[in-house]
This record gives sequence, structure tokens and C-alpha cells, in this order.
Amino acid sequence: MNSQTKTNSMTPHTFEIQHLNEMLEQQKHAYLRYPLPTAKERIDRLARLKRILVKYQDQFAEAINQDYGNRSISETKIGELLTCLEHIKYYSKHLTGWMKPSKRHVGIIHQPAKAWVQYQPLGVVGIITPWNYPLLLSIGPLICALAAGNHAMIKISSASAAFGAVLEKALAEAFPQELVAVVNGGGAISDAFSHLAFDKMIFTGSTNVGKTVMAAASENLVPVILELGGKSPALVHPSIDLQDVAERLAVGKLWNAGQTCVAPDYLFLPRGKTAEFIDRFKECAESMYPRFADNQDYTSIINDKQYNRLQGYLDDAREQGAQIIEINPQHEDMASVRKIAPTLLTGVRPEMQIMQHEIFGPILPIMEYDQIDDVIEFINSRPRPLALYYFDFDQARADYVAQRTHSGHFGQNTVLTHVAQDDLPFGGVGASGMGKYHGPEGFFSLSHERSVMSNPKLYSLRFILPPFNKPIHKLISKTLLR
Repeated sequence: MNSQTKTNSMTPHTFEIQHLNEMLEQQKHAYLRYPLPTAKERIDRLARLKRILVKYQDQFAEAINQDYGNRSISETKIGELLTCLEHIKYYSKHLTGWMKPSKRHVGIIHQPAKAWVQYQPLGVVGIITPWNYPLLLSIGPLICALAAGNHAMIKISSASAAFGAVLEKALAEAFPQELVAVVNGGGAISDAFSHLAFDKMIFTGSTNVGKTVMAAASENLVPVILELGGKSPALVHPSIDLQDVAERLAVGKLWNAGQTCVAPDYLFLPRGKTAEFIDRFKECAESMYPRFADNQDYTSIINDKQYNRLQGYLDDAREQGAQIIEINPQHEDMASVRKIAPTLLTGVRPEMQIMQHEIFGPILPIMEYDQIDDVIEFINSRPRPLALYYFDFDQARADYVAQRTHSGHFGQNTVLTHVAQDDLPFGGVGASGMGKYHGPEGFFSLSHERSVMSNPKLYSLRFILPPFNKPIHKLISKTLLR
């Protein structure tokens, strides 16, 4: 059977999966031909990426808008594109310094040897991107990969088909496929991608899918960075002005209609403060979004599956006695455009579905507390979140909460914005993920920290070789082995 016959006999998925393996081999061979690009070459690659992002910015934003049904163009440009451009600027400025070998100490019996750490590229990095921020969460890891001197393959979510087509075209214009490649498609393609023998893999998505990806990666001992989300709590101290809290939480919860992995997921308020907070939150929401159904600034839920999931959480909470406060003063019907009005819940109990699963929508459950320590105990009894937000201008009290809890990030009087801070690492802990990127950690996470030791012609260890009855051995015993 000739090769043409073999190709024709393959199913479409078989052919595409074979193409994935060929693509990976192409990238690995290209990397081995030139395994250590200079700082200048890496900065040039980042500059090419920046040019293509700026050139295609309108097409990116419109494609994401198409995938969502309605996704705010301004949110895409500010929250995704601008953040990527700032990351490129940051990495271009610092990577020359990060690439320099790090001198290390050599023990006395090994003198006069020298030791240092070299930072090598890993090779080929696989990037699996979710649908909620498809530009930021594909380009962000790519920036780290290119700065560290790697090649990269990017798997785009099947829910981001329009965006994936534009990204594939744009990056093909900037880079050869042997350096950067985009993979579109779902189902078997997604599964096959996670089984490829990358040198490292970055996955952003749900905890359940993250477990599957990690299991697949383990077959080839591929190390992984997992950014998994979870339920990020917000805690408000009695001393703080609720107007400040409501404004900041409204921005964080309603940006991208709550479809953000670090969005505040549920809120703890001091007992008796809920009614005031609801009034303040309503004012903020209505000020930002005077209408919803035909408002291009207010984003739709990505698809019917996610929309129905959120409605199911609300139905379950309602059946179990929660009070649902929908902020929809004009009583607009938004089902046809898959929009959900800002919604607050009171009378919430931990066993409700909305408190068991990451919400990923413009819905904020509220619970009241009497003692801060009770909230700390509640948070610590649950999987460690990607972020924990605490509202209080007293630093000592904030330190108290921070020191007694674990989370990927601790935000004091702010939500979401840490993701856009170039010099901060981003990632989770425990159930919310492992590994970091952004900041220097992004460069070092995607580099191999190779130890190097060099001995001169003088070989000092010969003086302590057996037999172990020489004067030097007695000296070691008296001076070093104590």
C-alpha cells in the first residue's frame, strides 16, 4: 500500500493526530539545530509578536466577540491585548539579565573549583488555552516561552473557533511553524495534544480537566504548569466603607460577566451589613451598565452549556431557600442573547451547588459572619483557592488573615488586577494549580536550571582519597565533621 493510499484510508481525526506528532517532531528538530538563541534573537521574536498583536488587534477582538455572541471589544483590548503588550515590554527589558549565569558557592574541600547555574531553554512548550480569555491565556504563556528561548505549540479551545482561526493566521505571519504553531479543533485533537511529549506543558482551565491533562502528561513524564481556578473568596472587615468594597467587587465580578478564573466567587460580610452592601452594589452595577440586553459593554455567557449550568445553580439555590436579587431594573429578557444580569444571593448554605462549584458568571453569593477566625476556618476547610481577597485598610489585620490562609494570590482591597502586574508570578496552590508564570518566574519556569561545575588542573580531592588514615582526614574530622 503506497503512502497516498494510507493517507486516504485514515479517518480525519487520525490524520490530524498524525499531523500533531509531525508538527512536534518538526519543532523539536528545529530546536536542536539551534538550541540557545541569544538575548537579541529572543527580543526580536518578542518584537515580531508585538507587531502582529497590534496589527491584528481589531480582528482578534471581533473574533472573540463572535465566539461569545457578545464580548465587549473594550474588555478584550484592555484586559487581554494591553496586558500582553505590557508583558512583552517587561520581558524584553529584563530577559538579558535573567539569562546570565548565576554564580554559586563551592565547598572548601572542592576548591578551587567553580560552580554556576546556566539557564537553558527547555525545548518545545505545549500551551492549552481556555475560552474565557483566549488571547491573554495563549499569548501570555507564549511570551514566557519565547523569552526563555523555547518553541511552542498552542492548542486553542474549540469554543474559541473564530479566534483560533485568526490567531493561526496571525502567528503564521510572524513565525515559521517550526517555532510557533497554533492547533485548532476539539475532542480527539484536544486529547491527543495533551498526550504529546512536550518538554513542558501549560494548562489553564477547570480542575477536573486539569487532572485529565496531568494524567496524560505523566505518560511521557512531561512537567506541567496548571492554572485551575476554584472558588476565590472575598472577606470584608467591619471597618471599611462598603461603597469602596461594592465598587471594586462589581468591577471584578462583572468584568467579562464573571467568566474569569480569579473573579471573586463568594463574599463574607460582617453580620448586619448585607442590605447596605446590596444597595451599594446595585448603584455601581447600574452605573456601569444602565442596560444589558443590547449593551455591547456587557458580555454574554460563552455558550448554551455554560448558560444552562449557571441557571441550574440559581434554580438549586432558589429551591433550597436562597433569596435571589437580580439587578435588572428594566426587566429585560436576556435569554436570547445568553446574558445573565448581575445577581446577588443571600440565605446561602455551603451545601448548595453554587457553593460547591466555581461559578464563572455574574453571580455573587453572600454570607455573613461574626468573627474573622470563623471565616478563616471556613476558607481553610475547603480546597485552596486561586485568589483570596481581603478588604481592610489596616495592614496588621490584613497580615493576620494572610498568614493564616493559603491561596495562589492574596489581594488586599483589590481584585483581578494582579494578573496584569508584570513583576508578579501568577498561579495557584493545591487544588487551584501548580507552577507559576508571569514575572521572573515565567522565565525561570520555562528554563532548565542547569548546574555546572568546573575543576582546574589542580585536583584537590586527591588529597582526601583512600586510604582514610592520613593527617588530612583527622583534620576534617576535628574541624568539619562537627
